[in-house]
This record gives sequence, structure tokens and C-alpha cells, in this order.
Amino acid sequence: MSSLACIRHGRRFCTSSSAISISAAKARLRTEHDPDKALAIYSSVSDHYRSPVSSRYAQDLTVKRLAKSRRYSDIEALIESHKKDPKITQEPFLATLIRSYGLAGMADHALRTFEQMDELGTRRSAISFNALLSAYNQSKKFDQVPNLFDEIPKKYGVSPDKISYGIFVKSLCEVGSPESAFPILEEMEEKDIEITTITYTTILDSLYKNGKIDEAEKIWKKMVEKGSPDVAAYNVKIMQAHYGKPEDILALIEEISSIGLKPDTISYNYLLTCYCKHGLIEEAKKVYDSLEENGCAPNAATFRTFIYYLCRNGDFDKAFEVYKESVIKDKIPDFGTMKHLVEGLVKNSKVKEAKGVIKTVKRKFPPNFLNAWKKLEMALGLDGGKEAAKEDVASS
Repeated sequence: MSSLACIRHGRRFCTSSSAISISAAKARLRTEHDPDKALAIYSSVSDHYRSPVSSRYAQDLTVKRLAKSRRYSDIEALIESHKKDPKITQEPFLATLIRSYGLAGMADHALRTFEQMDELGTRRSAISFNALLSAYNQSKKFDQVPNLFDEIPKKYGVSPDKISYGIFVKSLCEVGSPESAFPILEEMEEKDIEITTITYTTILDSLYKNGKIDEAEKIWKKMVEKGSPDVAAYNVKIMQAHYGKPEDILALIEEISSIGLKPDTISYNYLLTCYCKHGLIEEAKKVYDSLEENGCAPNAATFRTFIYYLCRNGDFDKAFEVYKESVIKDKIPDFGTMKHLVEGLVKNSKVKEAKGVIKTVKRKFPPNFLNAWKKLEMALGLDGGKEAAKEDVASS
């Protein structure tokens, strides 16, 4: 019986000698884009490892793979099968099911699961309430969160906590109305509910993005008064500053260090981007080369941004070097970025390197990108002949 058939028959997995640990499953799921194979991997995890905390990530990855292929009936079969598990009476376990429905954009199923808690024998608290609010945010149904926040506590006697308010505030910011969060902050203060740094940062970010600079500075001042800015909050200010001069970002990075915090990769990514936008490629290279020295590591955004600007600047040799590092880190940039690199390599008579790049990315990217790569190969005259690269130069 297939893994999907097992799920449809109410069995969470097939009994098999090929059962694997949750850590092995997570590692395989991160690189598996085929929904059926992802489902098979998830179904092979042994029952010994299945707990709300340890299995949530694997479950989320599987649901994401299925959702990307619009396999909603399979997602429903998978999640509904978990309701027969004895652990369903444990609220954290049930909350993972609500969140998974949110990841799939199935908010109505998330609400139905929340409403079923009485018959499933599961008590309600802020844990499941927060999962429901998150599911609606993840489903992009931000405008419905305020009604839920008002109605659910009255109907089921659930008391919102600081996380509930944070999710509520996020929904207001997502619909472009961060000022609507100000009365919510006042309500939290009146009820003596902690306003978390994350909640402040969410509002700050939205105010900046909506061009409400004066209001954003007021929020920042309040954060400083409470002593609550962290690196994530500083990165929001750096994001705003990176549209200006590199010196402004450097000043903020120095300020972060001066108060005992540590600038992270995101901080330096904004500095690198700002240098690139000002045509200061050599300065950007220094930022990139000193990441490890500063206790950071390049992430997917670092590689994508730096390779793009290096290609725009005509420095395809350095771009190729950075690309090879992205392969080692398993953070190869998107098709659009890699297209610039391949075209530049061919233009500079580095055909072997271009073929090596294509060979690697075709192996790493999801199958739905193959047609795009084939078209690019044809356009550049790399789609045939005996000169195909015999080795993956990217991994050399």
C-alpha cells in the first residue's frame, strides 16, 4: 500500500523496516520537491519520534510540498488522519494541525478543527487560539483576524495572551494599517499584557514600508525607552537606512555593537546591498569577505544579491566564485540571478563554466524549472554537442 493510501485509510504510516528518524526525514524533506516522495518520506518516520515538537517541522515541509502542487485533498487526508491519534487530546499536538492547515492556505479547515476541539476531547487555551490566528494570517486572510480576535474569546472563554495580540497586530500591519495597532498597544498596557519586541518591530517595519517615518520614529523612541530594541528591530531601521548612504548603515551597525548586541547576516546584507547600489563593488566585496570574521555566514539573500550586482558590474569571475560557495552552502540563488551569470560566462567565452553551472542547478532546482533552463541552453547554444561538461566545476 502506498503512503498516500495509508493516510487515506486513516493510518499515519505504513509499518516498514525502512522507518527513519525525524532528523533524517527533515534533512531529506528540505531537498525533496516531489510531493509524492515528500509524503512517502514523512510517512516512513517511525512512531517513536512523533511528538508535537519533533515532528512539526517535517509535517510542515510535507504540507508545503503538497500545497505547492495544489494537492489540497491529500493535505486534508494527511491532517485529518492525525485526529485519530491518542495525542489529539493534547492541545499542542492539535495546534500543529491547525497551523498546518494555515500553511496550506486552508483557513476554513483550521477553524473547523478549532471548533471540533470539544468533541475531540481537547481543552482550549491561548495555544490553540494563537494557532488559529496564525493560520488565518498564513492563509492571507488578514482582514478576518480582527473578527476572530473579538468573537472567539467570547464564544469559547479563551484569554488572549501577548502572542495573540502580536498576531492580531501583524494582521493589521499586513493590510497596510499599522496606525490601527496603536489603540491595541494602549489596551495591552491597560491590561498589563507585555508588548513584546516582536510586536513593536512588526509595527515599526510596517510604518517604514508605508512611508510613515515620523510615526515609526515615535515607536522606535518608545522601544528605546523600554530598553527593548534587539538586532531584528535594528535591522528594520537598517532596512530603511539602506535606501540612503552606506555611512548611515555603518553608524547603526556600530550602535548595535556599542550596546552589546551582535550585528547579524541581515545587517551586513543591507550594507553590502547599499554599497552595490552606489557602485562601490570593492567595498561590497570587503563586506562579503569579512562575514565569517564578524561571526556571520552568507545566507540565500547574500548570494542572490551579490551575484546579481557582480554580474551587473561585469565581474563574472568573482560572481562565479560566489556561486560556487553558494553550492557548497546549498543556497543557490533563483533562476533569474543564475541566468545573468550563465549569460555573462558565455559572453566571456567561459562556456565550460557556464555548462557546469547549468548542470548543477538543473540537479538542484525543482523539476518545474527544467524547461526554463532548457530554453536558456538553447538560446545560448549550450544544448548539445560533444563539449558537454564532464565534471561539475561548481563543486570542484
